[in-house]
Amino acid sequence: MMGMNPGQTGIMGQILVGTASWTDKTLLGSGWYPESANTAEKRLAYYARNFPLVEVDATYYGPPAEQTTKLWADRTPKEFTFNIKAFSLLTGHPTKVSALYKDLRPETDKKNVYPKDLEPQVYEDVWSRFLSALDPLVEAGKLGAILFQFPPWFTIRKDNKQYVLEVAHRCSPLPVAIEFRHASWFEGDNAAETLEFLRKHELPFVCVDMPQGHKSSIPPVVEATADLAMVRFHGHSELWTSTDIHEKFGYMYSERELREWAGRLAELSSEAGRTHVLMNNCYSDYAQRNAATLIDLLQ
Repeated sequence: MMGMNPGQTGIMGQILVGTASWTDKTLLGSGWYPESANTAEKRLAYYARNFPLVEVDATYYGPPAEQTTKLWADRTPKEFTFNIKAFSLLTGHPTKVSALYKDLRPETDKKNVYPKDLEPQVYEDVWSRFLSALDPLVEAGKLGAILFQFPPWFTIRKDNKQYVLEVAHRCSPLPVAIEFRHASWFEGDNAAETLEFLRKHELPFVCVDMPQGHKSSIPPVVEATADLAMVRFHGHSELWTSTDIHEKFGYMYSERELREWAGRLAELSSEAGRTHVLMNNCYSDYAQRNAATLIDLLQ
């Protein structure tokens, strides 16, 4: 939102605050959008007047079309930034056959496929089409980073580290951000090893605030491992293991919690050139309200 003044922690880099959705059905029903914002175009324009950054979640479920990303670029102000969540297949998640490009769908009775279920050339084509669809955002200077959120079974292992490097190499020169979701990456001495690995390869670490005590729980380690720092707020729902996405993420942060985080974010921004902060507690207008409060606290 702002180029910030030098603080006591040193020169603060730019902090952008946004949310992980602008189209969620419960958001549309919350009254956050004015009645006049009654089309996809008007809603994005209204969102972009309020926040400088958004994370696109839909690209995880299905790769975007280039004409769609061109519309996003055309409908937002010059300084606006999009972070794009990587397509599920590219992070090793089960992917619906129907989500693949029509001409690349394998003949199979399976509902879901993994990279190993596809011909090598098909897998390569998915990668190249996904990345080329982002060209309009790149050309407009509006691509922040591609978020690679790895599955909860992606543990700290040599071949998994190798895959993280492969991902970064495939996307280069486009920036990536790395989010882990298995506790092993931060158990004991592994925490230092994980951060050192990312620093060595200048890969941005995604810090998360989330419920603790689950196998997928990552502690809220606030560290910059590259010029871009990223923090994603998942909330603290007591129903974290629910398959209902709104129960899982339906958590409203208190001003006290956000005030504590504002100090940590200011400190983090003194270690990075850019800091992206994303509220992922996407239920009703919780994320939008919390993001607005956080912007006020940071200013």
